[in-house]
Amino acid sequence: MAYNQLVNGKKGEKHFLLGNEAAVRGAIEAGISVAATYPGTPSSEIGNTLSFIAKDAGVYFEFSTNEKVAMEIAATSAVSGLRSFTFMKHVGLNVASDSFVTTAYSGVKGGMVILVADDPSVFSSQNEQDTRNYARLANMPILEPSNPQEVKDMMVYGFELSEELEIPVIIRTTTRVSHMRGIVEFGDIKSQKGKTVEGKHYNRGYFNKDPKSYIPVPVNVIVMHKILSEKIEKFQNNISSLNINEVVEIKDNAKIGVISSSSAYNYAYDVASLDNLDMKILKLTLSYPTPYDLIYEFIKDLDRVFVIEEVDPICERDVLLTVGMNGLNIPVHGKLDKTFPMVEEFNCDIVREGFIKILNYTDENFSLSHTQSLEKVIGDLPTRAATLCAGCSHRATYYGVKQALKESNISEDEVIFASDIGCYTLGINPPYNAADYLLSMGSSIGDGCGFAVATDQKVISFIGDSTFFHSGISPLINGVHNKQNFIVTILDNRITAMTGGQPNPGMPVDGMGDESPEISIRELALASGASFVRVINPLNLKQTVDTYKKALENEGVSVIIAKSPCTLIKGFNKKPPIKVNYDKCKNCDSCINNLACPAISKIKGKVVVDTSMCNGCSICSQICDYNAFETI
Repeated sequence: MAYNQLVNGKKGEKHFLLGNEAAVRGAIEAGISVAATYPGTPSSEIGNTLSFIAKDAGVYFEFSTNEKVAMEIAATSAVSGLRSFTFMKHVGLNVASDSFVTTAYSGVKGGMVILVADDPSVFSSQNEQDTRNYARLANMPILEPSNPQEVKDMMVYGFELSEELEIPVIIRTTTRVSHMRGIVEFGDIKSQKGKTVEGKHYNRGYFNKDPKSYIPVPVNVIVMHKILSEKIEKFQNNISSLNINEVVEIKDNAKIGVISSSSAYNYAYDVASLDNLDMKILKLTLSYPTPYDLIYEFIKDLDRVFVIEEVDPICERDVLLTVGMNGLNIPVHGKLDKTFPMVEEFNCDIVREGFIKILNYTDENFSLSHTQSLEKVIGDLPTRAATLCAGCSHRATYYGVKQALKESNISEDEVIFASDIGCYTLGINPPYNAADYLLSMGSSIGDGCGFAVATDQKVISFIGDSTFFHSGISPLINGVHNKQNFIVTILDNRITAMTGGQPNPGMPVDGMGDESPEISIRELALASGASFVRVINPLNLKQTVDTYKKALENEGVSVIIAKSPCTLIKGFNKKPPIKVNYDKCKNCDSCINNLACPAISKIKGKVVVDTSMCNGCSICSQICDYNAFETI
């Protein structure tokens, strides 16, 4: 869709939107003034979209250095009376959690919505955590839309609820909801709060000082926590009177109930409705504070209830608690009794199999045309491991590291490769095998510190430029200060590549496309006191190998900045592609076995370069002992 429709679209218009685009329209309708994020799939499209429309919408938007900073930008804006929006993937909330939990204590004056995109089945993440646990930890309301229309509507409602309770509100999506497309009917765009100041394209708020409310020292925290608990308890008592949670009747007077939310609701509804099962469904869009009264009214006359949710059995425990508190004798089927799997996202087949397991249904009870999975219809599909792009400079860096170790007579088996979150994590794959340990964003340098303390092995950490700004600077300082000995490789490909090409502080442009100071990674490394700092072009293999050989001999923290632009950057100028001179090629397969560039393959016994993929990086020609690769 045209992005300007998100800003200029009128009430009643209908547009076909991605769930993440619907979130942007909802934020615009709610009248936000400030938005901040660190990009992370499956929420990335929200920031990408806002970066294009923020100026037209009169919104300040930034790609912050990490999620904690984004949380703090939004919280301080909201406490100053503006409506603010921050969003991230589920593991990003871990980074922001220190400040996140306290925002509920200090509260807000303008509405503040925190959208968190969970990733059941871990399509692009390092874990499968469930954000609903954080809602309970922080005592913060959570909304769970199940389609793009609800995403848009819950954004608007979330800001209203936030201002009513004077605390932030979480909106939890999942990969399927974030990336689902659907018809979204637009509503009115509310006026922004605050005041317009000449020379500023977005509204300004005002912070009224009140240390007792905003400084969480122990004497204040006790009072702040009590106030928060009272707010949640009062709101919880009124949830049943709201129309936000609904009962969907599949058949009248059904004695089997289903309780579900978010994307899992879609599977439950599809199976129950398309197959006309004797069921009714309680759809929880506002799932915390837990609507115990509503759950009780729904289940009290049922024969049994199924709880269908992703990923943890959180709602199931709430239902079991409701059963126990009210002395009911109703079987509850979910994850805890093994009716449904404990991990990964659901689908119609999983829901159907759970029903069959408990209800002794047969295939005759179901319309197979609606429930057969893709795998059952078309059989097993071939799989392909993720790989670095053709011409990716990270491949050259890994090759150079391995060659330097070889020439230094150091066995790779005795070297620990500490990896990080980014495209370069694919260094785990053969033939590089350059990823041995990974915890989280920015952890590779901290891991390097730990391995340097705990072992006498050589340690080489790999971290991207955006990830270095995100959370790599502090552990680098730690390593230097504590006199540790390891190599840090900062893979500077001039962009936040893995999440779609967003800017970072190492680029001369900000999230809204304006010129911005470029922060030098080299100067940061020097300022930290690293004893060896070099900037290399990884596509120059001789320079790369020689630099790593010197770093391997250095005592202390060595920093090598492998600087070469991502091949996917818009406007990237490809060099002329490479071809094979078959008069020189000896079919040794070294290029295939040691480089593994997807542009190079072997067809009918010959090494072939796919010129449509090749960008002329020339690494293949630099490693070939027979000079068989030539520029076209």
